[in-house]
Amino acid sequence: MASKGLCQERNNTENEESEIVPDFEPGASLESMLVTTDSFEELEQEMDSSFDERQMKESTTSTISEIQEELHDTTIPEDSSSDQDDKLIENDEVEEVASQLSETSLTSNEEGNTAATPVGSLPEEEYWQNPEWKERKKHVFILSAAGKPIYSRYGSEDKLVTIFGVMQALVSFVQTNQDTIRSIHAGNSKFVFLIKGPIILVSVSRTTESVSQLVLQLTYVYNQIVSVLTSSQLTRIYEQRRNYDLRRLLAGAERLIDHLLNFMEREPAFLLGAVKCLPLTPSVRDSITQTIVQTCGKIKNLVFGILLAKNQLITLVRMKKYFIHPADLHLIFNLVNSSESFKAAESWTPICLPKFDSRFLHGHVSYLSDDCQACLLLLTVDRDVFFTLSEAKQKIVEKLRRGNCLEAINESVNRASYTASQVGVPEMRHFLYKCRSTAQFWSPALEPPYHVTEESERLLGLYQALHHRLHAASRPLKLLHQQLEKETMLGWVTSGFELYITFEPLVTKHSAINAVNKLLRWIKKEEDRLFILNAPTF
Repeated sequence: MASKGLCQERNNTENEESEIVPDFEPGASLESMLVTTDSFEELEQEMDSSFDERQMKESTTSTISEIQEELHDTTIPEDSSSDQDDKLIENDEVEEVASQLSETSLTSNEEGNTAATPVGSLPEEEYWQNPEWKERKKHVFILSAAGKPIYSRYGSEDKLVTIFGVMQALVSFVQTNQDTIRSIHAGNSKFVFLIKGPIILVSVSRTTESVSQLVLQLTYVYNQIVSVLTSSQLTRIYEQRRNYDLRRLLAGAERLIDHLLNFMEREPAFLLGAVKCLPLTPSVRDSITQTIVQTCGKIKNLVFGILLAKNQLITLVRMKKYFIHPADLHLIFNLVNSSESFKAAESWTPICLPKFDSRFLHGHVSYLSDDCQACLLLLTVDRDVFFTLSEAKQKIVEKLRRGNCLEAINESVNRASYTASQVGVPEMRHFLYKCRSTAQFWSPALEPPYHVTEESERLLGLYQALHHRLHAASRPLKLLHQQLEKETMLGWVTSGFELYITFEPLVTKHSAINAVNKLLRWIKKEEDRLFILNAPTF
C-alpha cells in the first residue's frame, strides 16, 4: 500500500492530537540527571560552527578545571609552567590509555569485524575490488587531513591507500573553493563526509539511513577516538607532525570503534539520543542509589557514580550542578560492553567524555561481584584516589548484598523483558517511547517476526526512516501515519515525548490513535519501574 501523503498528515495533526489525553507525559521528571538537548538539533548547531570555534570554546571553558577550583577553593594561576604541567600530564594519560588498550581483552566476536575479512593476502589493486569487501552495506573510513590512513571498518588500511587518497583529494578540492563537502549520492549509495579539524571521517552506505543519521554515527566514532586521546591532544599531535600515523596511539582502540559501529546498528538509543533503564521496583532502585550516595558522599572529588547492566542504566549519581550527556553514556556503555578485562579485576583508566569536557576524568571500573552482572564506574577529577574508590566500591557491594539488591539486579537482568503483547493492544507489534524531559527511553522485547536478525535490522531501518521524516530540518512533522506493505507505522512528536509504533499492516489511523492512548496509560502505570524519576546527587 502507498504511504499516506505528508500534507494530509500535517493537516490532520491538530484533530488527531485532540483525542489524546493532554499533558500526559509518562516518565517525566522535574529534574533530569542527563543533558536533554535533542541530538539532531545539537548536531546541526555543531556542523554550523567551525572547528576553530569549537576548539576556542573548549580551551576557554573546562568543566574539570571548574570542579578542581571549587574543590580547592582557589584559582590556579594561569602561567606557562602550569600549562606545561597540564600538557605533560595529558601526554602521560594518553600513553596510559594506549598501553591499556593494547593489553586489554576486548571482545572481538562481533559480526563484521575486520578479523573476519579473509582478503588480507590480496594485492592492493585486487583488495578493494574483492566482491565480499565491496558488498558490505556500510563502510567507515578515518584518515588525517594529510590523507594518512587511520581506520577502515573492513580490511587493512595499508591495502586501501588509493581509496584514502581519493577521499582526501575530494575534501581538499572542495575546500579550495572555501566550501565543505557533506555528501555524494550515486545510485543507492551515499558517501557522507565529516571533517573534524585534522581528522576526516567517511561513511559509504547502501542502507536507508539519512545523511544526518550517518553524520551522527560518524560523530560518535570521532567522539570514541576523542575519549581515548582528547581533542586537545589530537590537535596538538597534528600541529607538530602533519603526517603522524595515529594508529600508533589507537592500537587496541580500533576494536572499540568496531564494537561501537555494530552497537549502533542494533541499538535505537543512538537514534533517539536517550538511555534505557533496567526495570526495577522503586524501592530497590532507591536503595541502590542511597547506598552509593551514603558511601561516596564524602569523596569530594567524585563527579559521577554510574551503575549499569546489559546496556541499561541502573542508577546514576552526580555532583551537584553537573550533568552527563546521553552520548557520553553511550560511549561508557560501549567501553564496558566491549572490554572483558573489567570482569576479571578492578581497573583504573583515564576516560574523556567529549560532551562533558575535553580533558580526562579518571575512572574506577569494576563489576560488583562474580555473581552479579552490574558494572560500577566511579569517575573523578583526581588521578590519585584509586584505593579510596576501591574501598568505597567494596563497602557498596557489602551493603547491596545485605539488602538483597544484587539478587534483585540479577533477577531483572535475567527476567524476560516486557513484550508489546503484554500492553493489551493486540494490533501493536513494537514501539519506542522517549521521554524528552529526562532523555530516557523504553522499548519492549522483540517478538516475531522481528526476533530474527534480518527482521530486527529492517525494523530499526523503519524507525530510522520514520524518525527522519518527523525531524526533517526542512519540513518537520508532529504526527505521521504510514501504511506500508508489511506493517503500519505511526510516529508522534510532542514537547514532552517521542513515540514510534509498529502495527499490523491494516491498522487505520483512528485505531492507531486509540492504541496510543492505551499505550501511554500503560507506560504511565509502569513508569516508576521503567524510568529513573529523580536526579540524585552526592
